[in-house]
Amino acid sequence: MNLTLSSILQRANLITSKQGKYLEQWVASSGLSNPEGVVHLGWQSAQTLTEKLSQLFGLPTKCLQDYQFQELCQTLAVRDLILTYHALPIEKKDDILLIAVADPTLPQIENDFRFATGLQIEFVLGNCLDIRAAIRRMYGDKTADFQEQSKELTSDELATLVQVSDIEVDNIEDLSLDESPVSRFIHQVLLDAVRKKASDIHFEPYEDSYRIRLRCDGILIETQQPANQLSRRLAARIKILARLDIAERRLPQDGRLKLRLSETASIDMRVSTLPTMWGEKIVLRLLDGGASSLAIDQLGYSEWQKSQYIDALRKPQGMILMTGPTGSGKTVSLYAGLNILNTPQRNISTAEDPIEIHLEGVNQLQINPKIGLDFATALRSFLRQDPDVVMLGEIRDIETAEIAIKAAQTGHLVMSTLHTNSAAETITRLKNMGIDGVNLGSSLSLIIAQRLARCLCPTCKQVDRTTNQRITPLVSDETSTIFKANSKGCNECNQGYLGRTGIYEVMPFTDELTQAVMQQASMAEIHAIAKSQGMITLRQSGFEKLRQGITSYEELQRVLYF
Repeated sequence: MNLTLSSILQRANLITSKQGKYLEQWVASSGLSNPEGVVHLGWQSAQTLTEKLSQLFGLPTKCLQDYQFQELCQTLAVRDLILTYHALPIEKKDDILLIAVADPTLPQIENDFRFATGLQIEFVLGNCLDIRAAIRRMYGDKTADFQEQSKELTSDELATLVQVSDIEVDNIEDLSLDESPVSRFIHQVLLDAVRKKASDIHFEPYEDSYRIRLRCDGILIETQQPANQLSRRLAARIKILARLDIAERRLPQDGRLKLRLSETASIDMRVSTLPTMWGEKIVLRLLDGGASSLAIDQLGYSEWQKSQYIDALRKPQGMILMTGPTGSGKTVSLYAGLNILNTPQRNISTAEDPIEIHLEGVNQLQINPKIGLDFATALRSFLRQDPDVVMLGEIRDIETAEIAIKAAQTGHLVMSTLHTNSAAETITRLKNMGIDGVNLGSSLSLIIAQRLARCLCPTCKQVDRTTNQRITPLVSDETSTIFKANSKGCNECNQGYLGRTGIYEVMPFTDELTQAVMQQASMAEIHAIAKSQGMITLRQSGFEKLRQGITSYEELQRVLYF
């Protein structure tokens, strides 16, 4: 029987058995490799881990920078194996292929590479972070077929567009040309946003300046400052791409555009224009239309929290509510649940404003209040369509809330969102809307309050000695180390952070909690009962992420306001 890397590290006393169990869970939920998990959790540095594995397995270590492996990987055409095993062919000598691995315990790796290449395989050890970075540079993350599609626009070329007349600004033929400097500049900005995994792009005109900002991991980062005289020209080009009226500058407009990354990959963007004092501000929302990020194991739930969510999804009726501020990941959490429920045996209908994630097999309806199609109207129509599961983008008024409550009481599973600060506050908010406690208690199955916190970059995060000494008695044990972001960042991250994770407060409705709601218990009493039954608060959930080295104390303060 093949031993896993976790068990080998335990036998070598490099990690404890408790750490080994947590590592296996962490790897399963994150999708990263075991060595990356050890480094990310702060138990070993990447270099130290590579050296110790070299001693344990008797394999030599190699620096990837000493090899020209890109052309070799393309020639071998083993991209799927490289991505599956995080293994990198770096050199071919006669009939021997040298492969750099971070985890030499993976089963079938030698057989699969031998079968695919027809060569004899020899392994060397590489730094796990270097291997990940090399693979990312060759194949990317989201768009594996992603390639540079536009020539880099120089500042000199862009400067030639500054002095233009009003007639030239509105020249549709010129702005429609994909090879014009303005078109190429916009294309570069969009591609840069995709590379950095931005969620939004802001084009902002001011009196004497113009700036472009990307929202990466929830934080706006300024990227470029083109000449402010280009404001109308840049806005016109984006409006042409989104098929909007370029002559209309007095009213807001909404549209969509598609950025093609390759022959097989593209990304949709939602476009919103807003007339301001100094020109049109334009915001592009990058939409992840697929279900690739909807695995519940990748959202940051603890095992107990995940089990409570799945148990609520298994019930044939009831109401599941996601709460939190705008941009806290509520829709993704809802769709992670729908992804589990989405089977041919269920009729699932959703009403959203707007539809941002497309899920095959789910009937999705775009809300349009201008023609009277609001959430309440949509929900009434759903109930005449023999639904099993209904999802509402948001409960905004008493009418929608009452219909949703009745649907949850009459054999339907209802899922929706609400804007409240905690799980217990959701009860108070619904009561203030006019829903009585009896109906609430008999319909609610689960409430999840959530936030999104940025994850520390595993490559450059640093030990936070000051915070560690100050708060260790509150959030840490002797084996935990508190980390902070490297403010300068590195090539792999955005100012010391890379990606985001969820912080959750999951409140399942037990008989005791249901009775308390029906008897008009206060918010504090409901919160206390839920805690006594195992609920982990948002603050406790955040501190657990801090203990695990996933995020920083500074980030928790920003997100949780304590």
